[in-house]
Amino acid sequence: MLRLLTIEFHKLKYNKASKVLSIIYFGLLTSIALIAAIKFDIGPVKFHLADAGIFNFPYIWHFNTYMAAILKFFLLLVIVSMMANEYSYKTLKQNLIDGLSKKEFILSKFYTVLAFSLISTLFVFIVSLVLGLIYSDYNEFAIIVSDLEYLLAFFIKLVGFFSMGLFFGILVKRSAFAVGAIVVWLIAESMFKGYLFWTLKSAKNTSEKVDAIMQFFPLEAMANLIKEPFSRLGAVKSVANQIGETFTKSYSVEFTNILIVSVWTFIFIYLSYALLKKRDL
Repeated sequence: MLRLLTIEFHKLKYNKASKVLSIIYFGLLTSIALIAAIKFDIGPVKFHLADAGIFNFPYIWHFNTYMAAILKFFLLLVIVSMMANEYSYKTLKQNLIDGLSKKEFILSKFYTVLAFSLISTLFVFIVSLVLGLIYSDYNEFAIIVSDLEYLLAFFIKLVGFFSMGLFFGILVKRSAFAVGAIVVWLIAESMFKGYLFWTLKSAKNTSEKVDAIMQFFPLEAMANLIKEPFSRLGAVKSVANQIGETFTKSYSVEFTNILIVSVWTFIFIYLSYALLKKRDL
């Protein structure tokens, strides 16, 4: 594993675009801390976002992993460009000539996906822990370590998404087309979801039935891993109660979603290997 990872990081070391995108990605992850500096001071209206509770333990694990997951497209570009460069610079063919099997080649890419996902997760963990220790109103150890499953969900989400990008990178051989293919997939899922709502509009519990079907689609399953955290905030719930609305939404990380994304990850990696094995290089 270490040998294969060394090969991949050696390639990335001399890829300026990948280094720039990686720096931007981790820079943006760090910039989550800047949210704490957002203040509104207009006459009698004074609002400090950090005081709204977004950095309280354990809510911060939910909020930061959700926000960080939005930035995953920057690392996706690194993954797909990494694959596209293999074809552009003929390094794939050279690796195979030098004795690397196609299985080892795919494993080297998958290990890189795991490494990027793990580093990102550790980075978000450190940033969230520091922000929480500074701004959280609750610093008891039991509270700090609760809801850490959001970090696991974040890791699984990145691995699944990057594995999807790796597959499309191998399929179309061009980074721009690979990203475009994922966008088309997203549009297709959204259109199918809209079709289901239209088809089942006369049925009872339409939303639940549509969700039950859509949860098996890859991008929808990844989105379900970490649900939006905003309506979970105490301030939002307080306003909702004042206008007669109540939230019954579950924000927990569900094992079913983890399992579905894990299965899709296996499918994407297996299809990548099958495609590479079949393709004449």
